Amino acid sequence: MLFRCRDKSLEIGKRTYIMGILNMTPDSFSDGGKYNTLEKGIERALQMIEEGADIIDVGGESTRPGHTPVDEEEEMRRVIPVIEKLSKISNIIISVDTMKSNVALRALEAGAHIVNDVWGLQRDPKMAEVVAKYNAGVIMMHNSNVAEYEDVVKDIINFLQKSIEMGEKAGIDKSQMVVDPGIGFGKTLDHNLEVMNRLEELKVLGLPVLLGTSRKSMIGKVLNLDVEDRLEGTAATVAVGIVKGVDIVRVHDVKQMLRVAKMTDAMVRR
Repeated sequence: MLFRCRDKSLEIGKRTYIMGILNMTPDSFSDGGKYNTLEKGIERALQMIEEGADIIDVGGESTRPGHTPVDEEEEMRRVIPVIEKLSKISNIIISVDTMKSNVALRALEAGAHIVNDVWGLQRDPKMAEVVAKYNAGVIMMHNSNVAEYEDVVKDIINFLQKSIEMGEKAGIDKSQMVVDPGIGFGKTLDHNLEVMNRLEELKVLGLPVLLGTSRKSMIGKVLNLDVEDRLEGTAATVAVGIVKGVDIVRVHDVKQMLRVAKMTDAMVRR
């Protein structure tokens, strides 16, 4: 199976792919303000590429609980220059982390290959057609405004099924789609742990699965550790995710998580 994103593609199943997180925001939960100038952002992206990232995910709006929403002009100001420059100086696959179709459009014009939408095409009615127009890849994440479920994994699958149908209706081919269960989004600690335990059930959707657990509060709550001290906890979630069939992991610590992924792959992708 190939995951196609414009003129790029990844062979799914061969190994676990590493998506490096580049937060161009002053208020992200983990590294807010660290890389929010063009020079620092590019420097960080190149460092992650050197460490082995397969995809760089550029975000301009924090989606942590209690975040301050930003308007699309400000979000574009943060991400477009980085995407433009990175696409000129590197061959890396670039993803834009946005729920706004206008930001996605500008990012794709600037050279991005993937739209990573934390609302799975269901928040902005024009998002699916923007992705389809550019033959871009799309990562469709589960999200919810309330942490209430009949059966959390079944409800996630139903939500993502709707995202897939919306994408196909707009002309996005299934080979351009990836799903993400949305760890930490509209879920309690128990919900998150249950989703981790049942990740393999997402395979019913027939699409590659992305897992984003890096430094998240689920790890902080279990280990009672601050955000900068969650490396080992993240490593555990990455290893379990790969064992349960995850194809892409979205991480802050590229070098370390690539090692975790390589070792886990050596055992489970035989």
